[in-house]
Amino acid sequence: MAGAVFYTKKAKAKMRARKRRKVRADDGGAEDGDVHNDREGASSTSAAAAASNDGGGGGGGGDDAGKGGNRKRAANQISDGHKRQFDDGDGRSHDGHKHKKAKANQTPTTISVPADLTSKEAKKFRKDARRRARAAGQNEQALKFIVEGQAEQLTESKEGETDDGKRAKKKPKREFPCINDLLSQAASQKKLEEKLATHKAANDALSVAEKQRYIAIDCEMVGIGSDGRKSALARASAVDWNGEVLLDTFVRVPERVTDFRTRVSGVRAKNIKHEGAMEPEEARMAVGKLLLGKVLVGHALKNDLSALMLTHPREDIRDTARYKPFMRPSGRGGGKLRPRKLRDLVFENVGRRIQVEGESHCSVDDARASMELFQSVRGRWERELEGKKGGSRGKK
Repeated sequence: MAGAVFYTKKAKAKMRARKRRKVRADDGGAEDGDVHNDREGASSTSAAAAASNDGGGGGGGGDDAGKGGNRKRAANQISDGHKRQFDDGDGRSHDGHKHKKAKANQTPTTISVPADLTSKEAKKFRKDARRRARAAGQNEQALKFIVEGQAEQLTESKEGETDDGKRAKKKPKREFPCINDLLSQAASQKKLEEKLATHKAANDALSVAEKQRYIAIDCEMVGIGSDGRKSALARASAVDWNGEVLLDTFVRVPERVTDFRTRVSGVRAKNIKHEGAMEPEEARMAVGKLLLGKVLVGHALKNDLSALMLTHPREDIRDTARYKPFMRPSGRGGGKLRPRKLRDLVFENVGRRIQVEGESHCSVDDARASMELFQSVRGRWERELEGKKGGSRGKK
């Protein structure tokens, strides 16, 4: 076997690598492939020279191969199948590699989606189109869907994904009230309306003289002193049984105001400095004349009477903040009762909203709300007081 050429494993590996680079260069990277081939030219030449030296260094090498001591084979002894394997390197054919390239560079296929389909039907339409593309051996990721009559293209690689592969933002779900809550609210509203109708009929049956016995008042205060915690009268209002205004005036503050509490009281500096504002003594006398011989109605009347520096007979006071059915239990075992806010009591018992969040209070509105709240329980309240008076007389 004189002149036979044998390839070492290293030379065969270099041949396969060189062949792969050549295939890549043919597919579009010709410049890069040429650079790599030039670099490998010298190494392949030296490898071939080393291989020829090994083969021609002595015929003993060939004799050893015939004896089985050396497994290297000559180039003419390599079969065609092995040569193809060496050419491709990893056993893959050129056609398969080019097919993958062509598949990756496949132009997108546009599919028109009927505009009259619902969202669910359109989703099923796109899903069927992808299934048909897979069955035909096409790339489903190259499909582009466009709705008829629209210029926008809805390209989806997967359902719920956009062209860049990011998840499409879902629209926020609309929150709907529970049907049980709606039914409960409707039942409560109906019950409240029936209750108010009953109370209105009972109150309409009262005589004019009985209605004239009741007067509701409410006052607004401002803060004085170094820290503004001490309260001073700044506005006084009074209404009758029907909510008609009997008195509504701002009051001058003799001391320096350190906190107008405008967010709650609604009082500003210009109000108490106005020409129409009363002096504290004048306002006190005006309210005292209205309350003479009347039943006083209000919420937390202790604060109002303290600001007015007035007193009133205890049996003629109807303070909705101190009425037990309107108070909330607190403390250990619920044995202690605490007053509730006028806003909450009026909404629960009258169905009207006052003192809206973000708006300042109005003493006229609060006085009217106190009167309406009292009217909703007047019959029971007066009966309870009559029972207490009768019990006290029996004991005597």
